[in-house]
Amino acid sequence: MPTAVAVTSADMALPPQDERTLPAAVLQDVDQHPLERTLADVQMLIETHGHVIVVCSRAVPAAVTRRLHTIRSILESDRIALFSPELPPLGLAVLARQLRQLASCDLGPGVLASAGRLLTHYIHAGAQLGSVARLDRVPVGLKSHARSWMPGSQFGVIAHPEPRLVKIAPDATLRGPEFATWMLVAKGQLQSDWVSASLAPAWSVQGLREVPLPAESADWWGTGKLIEFCTYLPDLSVLYQLVSSVRRSRCHWCGIEVIGDRCVFCSATAPDHAPTHENRIPAR
Repeated sequence: MPTAVAVTSADMALPPQDERTLPAAVLQDVDQHPLERTLADVQMLIETHGHVIVVCSRAVPAAVTRRLHTIRSILESDRIALFSPELPPLGLAVLARQLRQLASCDLGPGVLASAGRLLTHYIHAGAQLGSVARLDRVPVGLKSHARSWMPGSQFGVIAHPEPRLVKIAPDATLRGPEFATWMLVAKGQLQSDWVSASLAPAWSVQGLREVPLPAESADWWGTGKLIEFCTYLPDLSVLYQLVSSVRRSRCHWCGIEVIGDRCVFCSATAPDHAPTHENRIPAR
């Protein structure tokens, strides 16, 4: 069976991108259910799929993160990868779906889990906000803070890959991706068409779809008056080419094949190699 890709709430399990996109395993309210029940659910996923990649937003309650680490510790399993990159909730949901797409391919669990770090570089995630007074995940200057208290002020914010904030005006611009993408839009309590009518055409997106706003978004952005957006690569063949073109190696600790210098499952990093005869600094 393919590696399972799990999310911590149903709204982070986006609809399939194509017919090959595998369903997400939803670990709903893991901090609310009895520990024994959640342990059994995760154990069943491991027995069925071999390995589990849990994609978790950094905006979830701390109790959720603690419970996930507790489960992994009790099971004493290197088959559970806990992945929480610095992405807003909608961008993280997109990344989880891309991993679900790739899970249908001939990629080992270590390569698939490592691919998450690679694919984050191709995601542009941001939001249109009615206030930045409580925004603490993107640098906000004093002028922007002051402007946020003015009635009607709105801001365009990029959180990833490079933080950027502008006050929305006719000449306001935000740097977008330099490659062809699609865009997802999730509307909160803010009423505006700036993202779809201005930003999307400026970024030359190939298509735009609307999805429900993730529950963690208001907490992540510091306000419920927002419209979250994210651009991404939708084509499975492009995603697979990106991942398969990267050099792979074996984790020296658990032996699984990975991309990069750290195993997502056992957290081991590549050992430092002693200098060879050719690259030693000669003694004076």
